[in-house]
Amino acid sequence: MTVVLGLMLGFGLVLVASPALWPAGGITPKRTLRLRAAALERLAQAGLGSVSPGGLLLVSVLCALAGGALAFVFLPVVALSAIIAVAALALPMLVVMQRAAAHRRAALVLWPDVVDHLVSAVRSGLALPDSVVSLAQVGPVAMRSAFSGFALDYRSTGNFSLSVDQLKGRLADPVADRILETLRMSREVGGSELTAVLRALSESLRRESAIRSEVQARQSWTINAARLGVAAPWLILVMLATRPEAAAAYNTPSGGAIITGGLVLSVIAYRVMLRLGRMPQEKRWFR
Repeated sequence: MTVVLGLMLGFGLVLVASPALWPAGGITPKRTLRLRAAALERLAQAGLGSVSPGGLLLVSVLCALAGGALAFVFLPVVALSAIIAVAALALPMLVVMQRAAAHRRAALVLWPDVVDHLVSAVRSGLALPDSVVSLAQVGPVAMRSAFSGFALDYRSTGNFSLSVDQLKGRLADPVADRILETLRMSREVGGSELTAVLRALSESLRRESAIRSEVQARQSWTINAARLGVAAPWLILVMLATRPEAAAAYNTPSGGAIITGGLVLSVIAYRVMLRLGRMPQEKRWFR
């Protein structure tokens, strides 16, 4: 019976959130396309290009239902179970965003090597398409699959510009956009300064990577301490909620108000901490 009540609670939370998640006529087709494009970009950056936004949404709803039901089984506090269900709803997207950020940090270190390989290939006399295709064998291991896809696209279509656009979609990285647009411009208008431009770009990327690594190393302990400070009160609340008398107290209107107020303060404090410590990220201007 308790499991059934937990499932009903999770389903009810999804119904309550449904007007915001799926508004009837509230989201225009243009906005829907933008949201879908943003979700696809995050999934591509996280290395999950084969996952659709609909699949991610379905997993989020299932996590919310399971999280709310399990929380209500072990912690019979309605407000706390609702908060856990909402957190479980956002968990898959948070995982995708964390993976995307980690992949971007790792790629920032690898892009100078990619540029160096391109410079070597161009100087050896290879054409631009063949130089990019060669990265499927000599490029960084983490990026070879994307460049293998470029090789297949170019062999099947013979259109360098179209293959570059598809490669940009697979990589979903602002640095990749800059490199590929430089190659596209060089192929379309010609010029003898391509290797000099690529070398300057490689040096700039190495300096940026070194600066970001140093800043992230210095601020990591501050961010981890802030996360611990936000999580500690909730861990204590979870332990208290396992006691029947505490659960009965938190199931009152005043107890629910205390939990809700604590949630609002925790979210505000955490978002302010992230805003103050956030490093500027390069945007994708050449989509």
